[in-house]
Amino acid sequence: MNPNVRKTINNLLMKMKTGIMLAAMMFLQYYIWGAWYVTMGPYMDSLFKAEGQNVVDLAKGATYGAGAIATMLSPFFVGMIADRFFAAQKIMGILHIIGAALLLYATKMTATTSFYWVILAYSLLYMPTIALSNSVAFAQMSDPGKQFPWIRVFGTLGWIVAGLVISKLAIGEGETTFIIAAGASALLGLFSFMLPNTPPKSTANNTSFGAIFGADAFVLLKERSFLLFFIAAILICIPLSFYYGFAGSFLGEFWGSNTAAKMTMGQMSEALFIITIPFLFYRLGVKKMLVLGMAAWAIRYICFAYGNMDTEWLLYAGVILHGICYDFFFVTGYMYTEKMAGEKIKNAAQSLFTFATYGVGMFIGTNYSGYVANAYNQSTTVNGVTTQQHIWETIWLYPAVIASIVLVLFVLFFKEKKQLAAS
Repeated sequence: MNPNVRKTINNLLMKMKTGIMLAAMMFLQYYIWGAWYVTMGPYMDSLFKAEGQNVVDLAKGATYGAGAIATMLSPFFVGMIADRFFAAQKIMGILHIIGAALLLYATKMTATTSFYWVILAYSLLYMPTIALSNSVAFAQMSDPGKQFPWIRVFGTLGWIVAGLVISKLAIGEGETTFIIAAGASALLGLFSFMLPNTPPKSTANNTSFGAIFGADAFVLLKERSFLLFFIAAILICIPLSFYYGFAGSFLGEFWGSNTAAKMTMGQMSEALFIITIPFLFYRLGVKKMLVLGMAAWAIRYICFAYGNMDTEWLLYAGVILHGICYDFFFVTGYMYTEKMAGEKIKNAAQSLFTFATYGVGMFIGTNYSGYVANAYNQSTTVNGVTTQQHIWETIWLYPAVIASIVLVLFVLFFKEKKQLAAS
């Protein structure tokens, strides 16, 4: 065989091998998260019911907020420690292996307080691996803008498969979901050491403490339109928190063991709508895209508020709307942020956006959603037996109203730059 042909074939095989490894990495990365995160609410309802539903509701809000705390702190870990001293794939492997042990340890907790601290510790390990896995993928790509979405979609598939497995095995309220997630975490931890080498960034030593949290992008907040978008992004995370924290418990009352599988329709919708983003972004413009996303949040919660087994289509609609809710606001938001920032501070701007939404916004939202769920938890005593039941209609109207207010204010005051809309 001609040496040049052999070299070309070997290069193609190496690229294919690398692509398969990156796809497997993304699949496991989000399979882990999907395996325990969605079912944690029903799990806490079942395991800690002796403490009373009021206590559990507040604990669920706080525990889901652990991820927000970890999101706020993970840029420090990645930017000031991991990027400076360690190869990304190695530190990711170590974090996932330790994380596997913590997920198993979480199943031994018998009180909401101790469970919270274990989940917080685990979240502090897991959240940095999202950025690390992205770093590993980007380092192997010649054109990340075109190549990364095809790798990242395997993460969405991992989340979907996790939900389908949980429903098939009917384990949504038991510790098995955490055991499965722990097994996947250990597997990814070991697999990480076989991933392509991604050495520490040579420029990381010059990174300032403020820069890793996006402080360099504060200049964007002087622009009135971006400031309004920034505030809206934080506030819209409050309705998002209601979905993550309580949709599983709510839908579980109707769908039982099939809940996790049916909720994956939200991720399927997300995967479908994300394909439309590049086309619609330039056809509709930023403002219309963001407005559609926020309107979908309000409609989703109205569907949940009035959905039941007699109007089950409303429940399905609320789940399927996840694609528009997430893609049209958050994916569009990342694209808008990058265009507003420009090349020089785009990384700082994305860090600031993530810190504000999945950090500050989600922290406020998770705690507030727990407070609301606790406030509308009705106790009924029959023949000396007391039962507690959520007034779901009222609970879901809270995020619907919040999303609607944010939507109206955004429509009235946000002005899209003409050059951005036309670009």
